[in-house]
Amino acid sequence: MSRIAIFGAGYVGLVTGACFAELGHEVSVRDIVPEKIDTLRRGEVPIYEPGLEELLASNAGRLSYTLDVRQALAGAEFVFVCVDTPPLYSGDADLSRVWTVVDELPADTRATIVMKSTVPVGTGEKVRAALDSRGLAAVGYVSNPEFTAEGTAVRDFMEPDRIIVGAFDDADGEAVEKLHAGIDAPVVRADVNSAEMIKLAANAFLMTRVSFINEIANVCELVGADVQSVARGVGLDHRLGPHFLRAGLGYGGSCFPKDSLALKQLAANSGYHFQLLTAVIEVNELQKRRVIQKLQKHLGRLRGKKVALLGLAFKPHTDDTREAPSLVLASRLLAEGAEVRGWDPIAVPELQGVRLCASPFEAIDGADAAVIVTEWPELADLPTEEVRAAMRHPLIIDGRNLLDPAAVRAAGFAYEGIGRAVSPLDVFPETPEREPEPST
Repeated sequence: MSRIAIFGAGYVGLVTGACFAELGHEVSVRDIVPEKIDTLRRGEVPIYEPGLEELLASNAGRLSYTLDVRQALAGAEFVFVCVDTPPLYSGDADLSRVWTVVDELPADTRATIVMKSTVPVGTGEKVRAALDSRGLAAVGYVSNPEFTAEGTAVRDFMEPDRIIVGAFDDADGEAVEKLHAGIDAPVVRADVNSAEMIKLAANAFLMTRVSFINEIANVCELVGADVQSVARGVGLDHRLGPHFLRAGLGYGGSCFPKDSLALKQLAANSGYHFQLLTAVIEVNELQKRRVIQKLQKHLGRLRGKKVALLGLAFKPHTDDTREAPSLVLASRLLAEGAEVRGWDPIAVPELQGVRLCASPFEAIDGADAAVIVTEWPELADLPTEEVRAAMRHPLIIDGRNLLDPAAVRAAGFAYEGIGRAVSPLDVFPETPEREPEPST
């Protein structure tokens, strides 16, 4: 078994460290945030990821946490770089944290650097050149991109579709491949540039499928088709498959938004206009805002209306709100003068002007509309008589197509999903509340 140093104690770093410990390796996790390291040393986990806390606890004897670079590197054969690479204003990936790790490596380092962070194509070559210029030619370099999704990250690491290993030297690639012994998955060996591109290309294709089905959903609403039936019929084609063909409010999170911008900018910097990806990004941004139009169709002007946003994380089973549709919706609703309430079972974001509630019922009490933003299982039973009676207007905008439209309407609610056929009964009749407010 090997000794591994993990630089970065975020979602990727902690899952990577915990899973390698599960495979029998000795792992040291290093971060620059004292509070995070203190939390981990107490046996607590600073993020929410299903199964991670239990995995860290069961492998506590093979895991250590430190703020010190040399302590993390002591005896390490591999250094996994697991820091974030957020977008710059230009759209390029911010590699400052990656370079900080590289620059901090002592002159006597002999461990192989393994890049887990998502980086632009060509980063490995630049790191290799920087190491050579510092006299660290003996330090190996391997690109080993991650394909874990928040909410299922532990399973994705231990039961992956594939393991990508890109190396300048075959021996380094072989060594990193052996670290994954015990995981049953095909290994794709490649050059470093190709391994970096595999990660970006995979995410870009998944994003394309999301935006495509959302475009189809928008057309379905206009022609009276049901996107759920359409997606099922399309997904049964063996050439296409059903994955990422679920209409909704668009993608968010820490990966897709920044990776799409990074790949688009990488292409532009190389002299190519990536037209398809540009459209994918635009569709996704517009999709988040379509809820406002749906609310206005039912309620008229939104000034003074009470709207409950149910689900604030960008997806269920995580506390991550980075690039979450809820953030855009909250901002747009507040700009329209609405009173916004928010609920999430795990995520507690700082949303200025939004009243965070302890339960879905508290959020919808007296509300003019409830918007399902994240498909938390707790919301599957939302359309009850108690909820209908508590709402000022029994209107549900199902942004994730979580509910059965017929059942919701039968329970006395007006209902709109994404790409679902709309019943004439779903639009409230004209009332004085919908009349234009006098100008001031």
